[in-house]
Amino acid sequence: MARLISVNVGLPKDVHWQGRTVRTGIWKHPVTGPCTARRLNLDGDGQGDLAGHGGEMRAVMVYQLDSYRHWQQVLGRDDLTHGQFGENFTVEGLPDDEVCIGDRYRIGGAVFEVTQPRVTCYRVGLRMDEPRMPALLVTHRRPGFYLRVLTEGEVEAGQEIVKIADGPERMTVAEADGLLYLPERPRTRIAAALRIPALSPGWQGSFRALLRQADGAAGNPGLNPDGSDPRPAWDGFRPLTVAATAIESRSTLSIWLADPDGAPLPAAAPGQYLTVRLAPDPGRPALLRSYSLSGPPGAQRYRISVKREAHGTASAWIHGSLRTGDTLQTAAPRGAFTLAPGRTPVVLASAGVGVTPVLAMLHALAETSPTRPVWWLHGARDGAEHPFAAEARHLLARLPRSHTRICYSRPRPQDRQGTHYTDRGRLGAELVAALGLPADADAYLCGPAAFMADLTTALTAAGLGPDRIRTELFGTAAGLTPGIAAAGEAPAPHPPSGTPGDGPAVAFTRSGLTVPWKDEYGTLLELAEACDVAVRWSCRTGVCRTCETRLLDGAVTYRPDPVEAPAPGNALICCARPDRDVVLDL
Repeated sequence: MARLISVNVGLPKDVHWQGRTVRTGIWKHPVTGPCTARRLNLDGDGQGDLAGHGGEMRAVMVYQLDSYRHWQQVLGRDDLTHGQFGENFTVEGLPDDEVCIGDRYRIGGAVFEVTQPRVTCYRVGLRMDEPRMPALLVTHRRPGFYLRVLTEGEVEAGQEIVKIADGPERMTVAEADGLLYLPERPRTRIAAALRIPALSPGWQGSFRALLRQADGAAGNPGLNPDGSDPRPAWDGFRPLTVAATAIESRSTLSIWLADPDGAPLPAAAPGQYLTVRLAPDPGRPALLRSYSLSGPPGAQRYRISVKREAHGTASAWIHGSLRTGDTLQTAAPRGAFTLAPGRTPVVLASAGVGVTPVLAMLHALAETSPTRPVWWLHGARDGAEHPFAAEARHLLARLPRSHTRICYSRPRPQDRQGTHYTDRGRLGAELVAALGLPADADAYLCGPAAFMADLTTALTAAGLGPDRIRTELFGTAAGLTPGIAAAGEAPAPHPPSGTPGDGPAVAFTRSGLTVPWKDEYGTLLELAEACDVAVRWSCRTGVCRTCETRLLDGAVTYRPDPVEAPAPGNALICCARPDRDVVLDL
């Protein structure tokens, strides 16, 4: 008979960790007497990071005494106390390989429903003083699970746990956890999980992403949608010849790249980008830059288009010194910001040179899907700063169900409304609201960060779901450091303090930084943090895939091995070290 052994609560507090301050509520302690279970929490309980913990579907965390006994033996620990794993309910019985998603239980005066397994997070390792803990919970099939409170009421240690309903599909907590985190993922069981109404929305979204993945494709889009690129067409960098250049606007230059021997280049997906290695100064380290492919997908040559930035060393060299016949070392096309096949309406929105990846998508639509409804939205300063205007008009003429809105914020006298542009002002929320976009449209946005944030808000208000809005940002992406607040404005990336290392060179392409490896950092993630390179992570032990990063060149080794290897051409930097010189898309 299952029984509630201990009720544990704790409010968020600041904990010092590796020179930083973590806000966390994982420190739970037993309470004496009755405790009320409410819709969002137990009385006296709280979470420090509501993005990953807490909320209605994760109101109460459960962990079992049998798992305590297991970890005492595996870890050689005799100091584990109730609440040690961050759980609210320490229970006898209710093992993860028997409890099913959707099962309902009565404890005291409250009724609960099982919604999902525990989410992997570094903070359980912090609490346990065992960094491997997030991965161990998954590989040992003992994650624990969350409850939703269906009926609020008092609970108390010692009460019997009475099962009152079975969840549909009979999918255990351990099986659901393995479907998301472990390599074996039968599609029939993923589909079964999606038939369980009690499953939390986050896990439903992850399983839907896995079902959309093509058979045999690498990566895990359920954990990292951007980590499921097709295998790169070649490893590292190869020489491509500048076949031609073309001026597209006052500040934008296109470069056509071809195989030196004239062979066709591997096809790129519409929306992908190239990373090139530039050497404007032979006496200094090469520069690494990424540029979207703007030409027709499937063309025998690649076209990239580069805006000349006011203080950009790389763009100035490309505009001023690159000539037809020159050679550029180039990595294979990469990126998950790609046009999805289908028949749904498409919104392609861009500002400035952000037009480049969506222009490639427009080429693809004109060639392969001329009957799809398309909304082409673009913002520019004026006609002189409007690249590909004629090319886009020509493609849109081939799409009979297309709609066009071109916004000039400061049109010149010679720019004619109705011919060169449709609207005066910026492309923004008011215009998007008036478009009457269908809710099933898929939107692709590229431009400055503020533009994409505003357009995302506007499209959401227009009825598009968040999973239908995709964005592409060049430059450094926002970091994700759960539970750690930003300490003011982030400094620019820089070499780490102290004596330089003597190991392999580690290049962070988006940050414009290359530094030698030093063993004291332990992992590439730790080196990136020492350089103030923006990074994303959660488990720090190779299970959640939040840190998955495109490995443009080089090779890594893992310590420890990740729970599942990343897609080819990617690296899990939280547990990776360079095996030789590496180039990371960070």
